Amino acid sequence: MLGCGSSGQGATARATLSPTTTAAPSVSPARVAPTPRPGLRLRRVGTFRSPVYVTSPPGDRRRLFVVEQGGRVMIRRDGRTLSRPFLDLTGRISAGGERGLLSLAFAPDYASSGRFYVYYTARDGAIRIVEYRRRAAERARRRSARVVLSVPHPASNHNGGLLLFGPDHMLYAGLGDGGGAGDQANNAQSLGTLLGKILRIDPRRRDGRAYRVPLSNPFAGRPGARGEIFAYGVRNPWRFAFTPSGEMVVADVGQNEVEEVSVVQRAGTNLGWRVYEGRSRFTRGTAPGHLPPVIERRHSAGNCSITGGFVVRDPILSSLRGRYVFGDFCRGRLESARLVGGQARSVRAHSVSVEQLSSFGVDGRRRVYATSLSGPVYRLVPR
Repeated sequence: MLGCGSSGQGATARATLSPTTTAAPSVSPARVAPTPRPGLRLRRVGTFRSPVYVTSPPGDRRRLFVVEQGGRVMIRRDGRTLSRPFLDLTGRISAGGERGLLSLAFAPDYASSGRFYVYYTARDGAIRIVEYRRRAAERARRRSARVVLSVPHPASNHNGGLLLFGPDHMLYAGLGDGGGAGDQANNAQSLGTLLGKILRIDPRRRDGRAYRVPLSNPFAGRPGARGEIFAYGVRNPWRFAFTPSGEMVVADVGQNEVEEVSVVQRAGTNLGWRVYEGRSRFTRGTAPGHLPPVIERRHSAGNCSITGGFVVRDPILSSLRGRYVFGDFCRGRLESARLVGGQARSVRAHSVSVEQLSSFGVDGRRRVYATSLSGPVYRLVPR
């Protein structure tokens, strides 16, 4: 599930893939360097049903919220998993393959407003971003649901999946190109659709509207363009993140050959799909001003679907602090890179792997986690 590269829709069920560890990682353009001590290891913190994301409310140092693809949000508090879900949407979503409940984002003012947002595939296949309200610290108000955005989605794959509040307190969302294979409708290069884009919105209801398009967005007010678009030309941006300096790091799942990581320094950036897959031309056409990736991973080396992570800020992880950590669903090997000036430097392959690596996450203490679709959730700790 979750967007593995393929030449056809039928081969995109990521949960059926087996990780491989025999091939050496393909690194471009930076060279792999050995991991310095004290090194890295994984500490299992719990086991869940197909976990795809973890996060915590701003300032909450006790609770870790675990998103399960099937529709539940579970809480792990003070080292113990609570039996009652924070939110259960199992009857409202379509789950399986690349569909499901895919992420959760707490509003910056969650402590006072109780607002949070979920991204899921609706039963009719549409992509939905929905606002909910907190009922209590460990219980959501299920009847508070308010649809912020609903986007029809023609195929079952390339559902995107991440919601993330940026340093500007705007809500960013990554949407896939509509699915199938090869983006036959050229959605990713079209500014007239939200598919194949990263969006930037203010999700609060304003003046009778479900959300607001910031006037500072690059295409706001342009005839024929959707003002919600922040960046375009993506195939399936399953996970992205922000650097401390505010740059966006996008891990975009590839088609036939290449997985890629790009550093977006400017709003309105075109990442090139479907004209380009990574640095290679995929088909005829134009991709104006397209931004090449800073890291590529080849399917020929055993990769299949890139899993983007975060820039590590946990002070106890000396070997990773200030570095962007990422991996691949099939290979499972954790890697990291230092991102400087829009480039990747000192890319390292680490000695730990996660089977069916589905996502990374950060808690209220800035501790970093990795999730496995097969169940475990791990915290990254020094060796």
